[in-house]
Amino acid sequence: MVKEYEDKITLGRFLMHINNEQLKGTGLRDTDSPVPINTFVYNKAEAQKVVIDEISYTMPSGSILPLVSNQHFSFEYPERLIAWQFNREFYCIVDHDTEVGCVGFLFYGLQHPMFIALGESEKEAMLQLEKVFSDEWLSRDNFQGEMLRTLLKHLIIKTTRIAKQQSESYQQFPDEKMDIVRKFSLLLESSFRKQHGVSFYADALHKSPKTLSNIFALLKQPAPSKLIQNRIVLEAKRYLHYTDRSSKEIAFELGFESPAHFSRFFKMYSGANVSEFRLSQRH
Repeated sequence: MVKEYEDKITLGRFLMHINNEQLKGTGLRDTDSPVPINTFVYNKAEAQKVVIDEISYTMPSGSILPLVSNQHFSFEYPERLIAWQFNREFYCIVDHDTEVGCVGFLFYGLQHPMFIALGESEKEAMLQLEKVFSDEWLSRDNFQGEMLRTLLKHLIIKTTRIAKQQSESYQQFPDEKMDIVRKFSLLLESSFRKQHGVSFYADALHKSPKTLSNIFALLKQPAPSKLIQNRIVLEAKRYLHYTDRSSKEIAFELGFESPAHFSRFFKMYSGANVSEFRLSQRH
C-alpha cells in the first residue's frame, strides 16, 4: 500500500509505503528520469538482503536505512518494510539543515550504507510514529501538508540523534571537527562533477588543504583526496552500468578534460578499464 500527498502548487511529494512490493529506487538512468527523492526505510521484520548500486548488503532487523535519489536499490522482501519518501519541493534537507542536522551525515555522508539500529524503546516510538503518520492521511484539510512535514522532521531528527549516539567519531570528537566532515560531504556531493582537487574543498571550508587532511586523519576518516576519487568512480560506475552513455559523454559529465584522462583515472582507481567494467556488468 502506498499513501501519497502531493501539493499541486509547489509540486511537493511525500509518500509512505506500507508493505509495498513495488518499493525500489531507480536512481540514474538514460530515460524516464526519476524524480529526485530521498527515502527512509524501516525494517521491523527479520533481517533481509538489500542491493544498492549492484552491491548486496544485509539490512538488520529493527534498523533504519537512509537512501538518496541517485541510488539504485531493491529489497529482498519489500512487502515487509515501511518507507517514507519525499522530494526537495516537499522538504529540502539542505535548506533546512540547521533544523535537522542530517545533511552530510545521514544523507550524502561518508558511510554508505548506514544501517541505524533501534533499541526496544526506539522501536516502540517508531510504531507510534507510524500510527500518527497513518492517522494523518485521513485528514484532507489545508493543514495536512504542514503536519506531514512536521512528522517527517521528527523522523529525521530522531534518526539523526540515534545515529550520532552510535557513531564512535561523534562520541569521541568535538562537534566542531565533525561538522567539518559533514560539510565536506555535502560540498563533495554538489561539486565532485567539476571540482576534483582538495584545494577547492579546503578553500570553501576556510581551511588549508593540509589542515583539512590533518582533521580527517585525526578523526580516522579517509583522506579528502581519496573521498573525492571514490565519489567520482562511484558515479562513473553508475553511468557505465545503468546507462548507454559513451566514455566521452561520461568524461564530459564528470568534468574531465578528455576521454583519455577519464579512462586513465578510472583504470587507476577502479582497477579495470572502462570497456572491461561495462562488459563485466552485462554478464
